[in-house]
Parts: sequence; C-alpha cells; structure tokens
Amino acid sequence: MIKYRLECEHCKSKFDSWFSSSKEFDKLKKLKLINCNSCNSKKIKKSLMSPKVIKDGNIFKKNNSQEKKLQILKGKLKEYQKFIKNNFEYVGDNFSYEARSIHYDTKKNKAKGIYGKASNEEIKSLNEEGIETQTIPWIKDKEN
Repeated sequence: MIKYRLECEHCKSKFDSWFSSSKEFDKLKKLKLINCNSCNSKKIKKSLMSPKVIKDGNIFKKNNSQEKKLQILKGKLKEYQKFIKNNFEYVGDNFSYEARSIHYDTKKNKAKGIYGKASNEEIKSLNEEGIETQTIPWIKDKEN
C-alpha cells in the first residue's frame, strides 16, 4: 500500500488517498476514476509528500534513547559548571582583560582561576598571545 497527497488542479484542494501501488494510481488516473472530493474534478495530480521512514520498527524507543543521552550530557555539563563556579572567580565581560593581567603578571597573588564571557574574536586573540583559554557550552540555571 502507498499513500499519496493529491491536489486538485481545478480548486487546489488537497487530500490523501491510499493505493495498492504507484502503478495502480497511474491506472486509475488514466481511466479517470480519481476525482476531487470538493469539486468532483478529474484533474488530480500527486503533490509533494515526505515519507516516514522507520528503520528499527520502534521510533519512540530511539527518540527516548536520544533524549536520555541528552539529559545525561546536560547533567554532566551542570556538574562541570558547578565545579567552575565553586573553584574559579567569575569576572563577567572583563574576561579578556583579567586573563591578560594574570598572564602578564600585572595582578600578583591571583591564586584562583577565572571564568567569564568573551567573544570568539577575543578568545582567538588570547590564544594567539599564548594565553590558554577553553570554551564550554554554558547551560543557564533555569534551563531544562
């Protein structure tokens, strides 16, 4: 069996219909046995339709598995963020300035590492200067 999305060329109405095969649709159309549900016109054509493909027979199981993996990953990221918050100083948008100050030793007695916000260009510039930085995805506290 095959399902087609059909469209009336006369009134532009769209509807679905099942056929035993694509050849069966062609045969019925040629014999003018397919008509529009709305205006009864015989000028019917196939419309675009996306197929639904299920490889393992259980699409819900696969999606649940992916969702579980995503939740585990989010949990690990939140643990990592908690570690960073507890062990590093948040410097906000001043990250580039603070990182340079520590690297070039203008701020002595900086025992604690830092974290904050920086653009991709700022990170690139810091790395080019030999100031090692890391970027991680940051999940907001109220985000699921």
